This record gives sequence, structure tokens and C-alpha cells, in this order.
Amino acid sequence: MDFSNKEKLAALSPFELKDALIETAKKQGNRMLLNAGRGNPNFLTTTPRHGFFQFGLFAMSESERSYVYMDDIGGFPQLDGIEQRFEIFTHANAHVPGVKFLQAAVSYVRDQLGLSAADFLYEMCEAILACNYPVPDRMLRLSEKIVAEYIHREMIGDHPFAGKFDMYAVEGGTAAMTYLFNSFRANHILKEGDTIALGMPIFTPYIEIPHLDDYKLVQIAIDSPAENNWQFTKAELDKLLDPKVKAFFLVNPSNPPSVKISDENLAYIAEIVKKRPDLIILTDDVYATFADNFVSLFAMCPYNTVLVYSFSKYFGATGWRMGVVATHEHNILDQKIAELPEATKKQLDERYSSITTEPRKLKFIDRLVADSRTVALNHTAGLSTPVQVQMTMFSLFSLMDEQQNYKKAMKSIVLRRKQALYRELGLPMQHDPNSVRYYHLLDMEEIATQMHGADFAAWLLTKLKPNEALFRLAEETGVILLPGRGFGTTHPSGRVSLANLNEYDYANIGKSIRKLAEEFYAEFKKSGGK
Repeated sequence: MDFSNKEKLAALSPFELKDALIETAKKQGNRMLLNAGRGNPNFLTTTPRHGFFQFGLFAMSESERSYVYMDDIGGFPQLDGIEQRFEIFTHANAHVPGVKFLQAAVSYVRDQLGLSAADFLYEMCEAILACNYPVPDRMLRLSEKIVAEYIHREMIGDHPFAGKFDMYAVEGGTAAMTYLFNSFRANHILKEGDTIALGMPIFTPYIEIPHLDDYKLVQIAIDSPAENNWQFTKAELDKLLDPKVKAFFLVNPSNPPSVKISDENLAYIAEIVKKRPDLIILTDDVYATFADNFVSLFAMCPYNTVLVYSFSKYFGATGWRMGVVATHEHNILDQKIAELPEATKKQLDERYSSITTEPRKLKFIDRLVADSRTVALNHTAGLSTPVQVQMTMFSLFSLMDEQQNYKKAMKSIVLRRKQALYRELGLPMQHDPNSVRYYHLLDMEEIATQMHGADFAAWLLTKLKPNEALFRLAEETGVILLPGRGFGTTHPSGRVSLANLNEYDYANIGKSIRKLAEEFYAEFKKSGGK
């Protein structure tokens, strides 16, 4: 790719522009590169990983009970007596990291969740050995129950919630979005030319996907401006009252401001849904677990809302590619399919006839599974079973952490990094109870005003070309930030991830930004503000 034409590069996605910024920063080969552009955390949870690897050894011992007379060959685990053999294994390895967690996990599954310990051990053994297809293909039976407990605690909490919800285990949040858009189209829930609303700012691909030839959807923005603490205004939310708006897609807490929707806004959206009972809501709540007392729109409007959650950020598990899609057992998507014209229903009957004798009874979430494998390959659908084991262990780890010590530690890490950034910027860090601080948007105008006044800020905005400050920052200091405009912000800004560098690195980023601001201020004074 040609990185020389910076004006053309401005049209790229922030995640592609990042490569150009890195190449620019590398030109000075004798200094440190501080890439705060991507949100891959540099922390991860250890205990459930220890448990995963130790459980793998137990599963291997179960497999090796078969075909003992043949070298290098094992069989499937056996359900009969598996609890007793697990107790023998854990007693013999009690000193090994992760084994105590496994003992506690099995106890929790049996005594708190009321599930069969033997069935759980068997499901986990077969899954971690990866010796069978995912059955059910949507999600392993007990794994779904356990992960559902985790999702309920983190996304719903104490909010009243009637009924159950179904889940599909997927390869992370991005796979979930890909599958959902495809199934919305395949099942005529969203058609070419339909209007959807996006809660802005938002993760860049969610802006880009609807424009693709595959979908050709019309977008309107529901803005949450910086001057309103990144919360939607009622005037913006009222756009959802227009019946031409078929769906509302958002990330909560937001990306990149990392601010959760306020209780007031949640209640207002719920009131809108009462007036627009046909409105579909799709919420990506990947950063929710960095917040205290989080309530998802899935809790507020379960009938209308599709929930997407990824385990990637909170558990430091981006490489595992694990997430879930959740829909209420009674939901708007199934209703919309049931209300389709008869001719369209017949077309869908034919689409799904190879996997069921009663296509019209097939839930949307099960259509989602089938569509993810082009229907014809539905029998091979499903998330890798070892991934589902680790997902289940992450969930159990969180459920058993009743004091939420892990959550407190995660919140403390990102808070200290933001404090270090602002300390070296020489600016006060504002407190926002709705901020989860996984990312942060540095608003260029706001920072310039705080440092040297409104006249300087106005001058700076007229002088800078798109992304010029980001390229100068990369070239002169080695600091990589992503452009906020690529996420749908209205002000020139830079997104800094507070997850992927160390505390002293954020202090250095703050110093570098202040140094660049001083250089611009010197130009401002030299020019007399012209």
C-alpha cells in the first residue's frame, strides 16, 4: 500500500490507517514505538486458563482408559464413574495451579447451579478433547446454561427479567455481526434500501458493513456528543420514532468514548420502544464487564433486542475468538419472520427444508446458526468445542468471584493509565460515573483550549489537514493514535486505547502530545494567530 499520500489515506478505515502511522513512526528507528491504536489488552486472567490446561490433562487420562493395548490411541471419555475419577485426579494434583479452581467450579455447577456434576465433567472432557462435533451445534447444552448465568449477572443484574434467552456461541463479536447482518438479509428482516440508525460514535466496521453491496442499507446517525458527556440527547433518540427506521445498532459502553448509556437514556429508549414495538435493537456490549452495575438494553427491552457479547477484552482473550449472540425466547425477529408474505415464507421454507421438516417453526437464532454455514453445511456448524470449554471456565471464574476482585483489578488498571496520561498532559481528568475507560477520545479542540485558550484552538483547527496531527505525532514522537472521525465523531480527535500499553507508556504519550501542542502554539504565536 502507498503510504505517501496522506489525503488519500484519510479515506481509509482507522484500522488500516494505523499501518500508515506505524510506518511513519518507524522512520525514526532509534526510539520506542508506542502503539495505543489497537484495543488488544496486555493483561489476561490466569486462573481459568490454568484450569483449562489442567482439565485437558484430566480429559487425556479419561481418553487413555480406552485402547490401552494400542500405542498413541485413545477413546471417548466414559460417563460412568467420572466424578470419582475426577476426585482422584484433583486430590493427586491439589498443589498444581488451576486444580483448586476446577474443584470449586465443579462444586459450583452442582451445588449452586443445580446441574449434574457428572454430565458437566463429561461434556467438558469431550469438548476439550475436540473428539466430536459441537452438539447441539448452536452451543453445548450445559455450557449454554452456565454462560447464560454469567450473561445474566453481567448484562441484566438485578433488573426484572421475565422468561429465558437462547444463545449461539460464535467466533467473537465480529463474527456475530457478520452472521447477524447475513441472516437479517436472508430472512427479509432487513432489505436493500431499508433505513437503520447507528449510535455514534461507534466501532468503525459497523459504519462500513451496511454500505457494502451485500446489504446497501441507508444509515442515519443517532449522535452522542462529547459536550453531552457522550450521552444521546432526547432529540437524537427521537429519530427512532420514525417508522422508516427499521433497526438501531449501537455499542454500549461506546467505542471509542467508553461511556455506558446513562440510566435516564436507557429508560427513554425503553419508552421509545413502547411506541415503536416493531423496532429492532442490536447492542454490542463487549465493554460492559468493565462497568459496575451495568444494565443492557437487552435487560430493558428483551423482546426487541439482540445482544452480542465477546469475552475478548475482559479476559484478555482476543486470540480465542469467543463470544455469544443472545435473543429472548420470544422476540421481534421471530415475529417479523412469521408476518412475512406467504410467497416469501415459501421461499424461506425451501431455504431451510434440508435441516427441518417444519421450517416455519425454526427460530431466528437457529436460522442464524444454519446461515453461518450456508444452510447446507448446518451439520458442521458450531464454535470449536475447546473454545466453548474456555468460555465456560471464564464464566465460572467470574460467577464464583462474588467479591468481584477481578473486575476491581481490571478497572484499576485502566484508571491508573488514564490518570498517568492526564498527569503528563498537565490537564485535569474529569470524573464521569458512566465512563469505563477502556478507550479514551482526546478531543483536539478541547485539549488545545484547555492548554492555550479558545483562540489557539480555533487557529489550530483551521490549519490542520485531516489526520495531520496524528501523523506528526507518529513521526516526531513514535506515538500511534487512531482518528476519532473514523468512528463517527464530529470533532477532530484521537482514540487512545488504555488497554494495551503499560502505565509509564501512557505517561510518555501524555508528554508527547503536550510537546506537539507546544510546537503548534509556537507557530500560532509566531504567526500572530493568522
